[in-house]
Amino acid sequence: MSGITTHRDEYGIVEIVVDCPPVNALTVAGWFELADAVTAAGNDPATRVVVLRSEGKGFNAGVDIKEMQHTTGFEALIGANKGCFAAFAAVYECAVPVIVAVHGFCVGGGIGLVGNADIIIASEEAYFGLPEVDRGALGAATHLSRLVPQHKMRAMVYTAATATAAELHHFGSVLEVVPKAELRESAMRVASMIAGKSPAVMRAAKECLNGIDLWDVKRSYRFEQGFTFELNLSGVADELRNEFAGTNKASTGSSTGTTTGTTTGTITGAGASEA
Repeated sequence: MSGITTHRDEYGIVEIVVDCPPVNALTVAGWFELADAVTAAGNDPATRVVVLRSEGKGFNAGVDIKEMQHTTGFEALIGANKGCFAAFAAVYECAVPVIVAVHGFCVGGGIGLVGNADIIIASEEAYFGLPEVDRGALGAATHLSRLVPQHKMRAMVYTAATATAAELHHFGSVLEVVPKAELRESAMRVASMIAGKSPAVMRAAKECLNGIDLWDVKRSYRFEQGFTFELNLSGVADELRNEFAGTNKASTGSSTGTTTGTTTGTITGAGASEA
């Protein structure tokens, strides 16, 4: 998948950029590619900090629903779940701090990436949400719980409502809210502060902070994924995804693995995603 690139500067800052039009909804291969990029950056002893950001309309719109609906059986569903799991875990387990720079929409799988990051910088128009219930799925409430208080999280899951960058800044999960034109500059400024410190201490700090977390994010998210599989077995998930994507799972014929790699191309309400 050519839409994920990695850039390294002379200070040890690795910038990973996602640019997968129209809405940065990732295919199965895309999620694994992102996981590999983050893991490789952290494993390089020359890396001091990672900045993850996106180009285009928004930060991330989750998984590619059309790919899932144009693949017979559960191959794409299982692949998407494993890919999301791998990407979220890669951000959390990256040996150095991960800063995410969020603009526009951050929904579904985007919440998993952001919720597992160390530091969040967001543009003024950014918004966050889980439209999973509208797609017949569950998942990433584990990560949303790291962004908003518990009862706010529950309301967002049940209603598919979104929260603004300003709200998350008020909750303390977003470090800074800046104009969109200043987003990358702000993220790189914070990254430079970290890159200027002892790399040995920063790597120890990342491992230490993960070790004192209140819950195991990987096990918690895996528990959520089990309910997504149940909903798919019941048939309700395909009905809702077909309605959203304008597809017909039952008439797609033999498995093709992937399609064009796009969603419907628009983000309305809570977004176009599934985690």
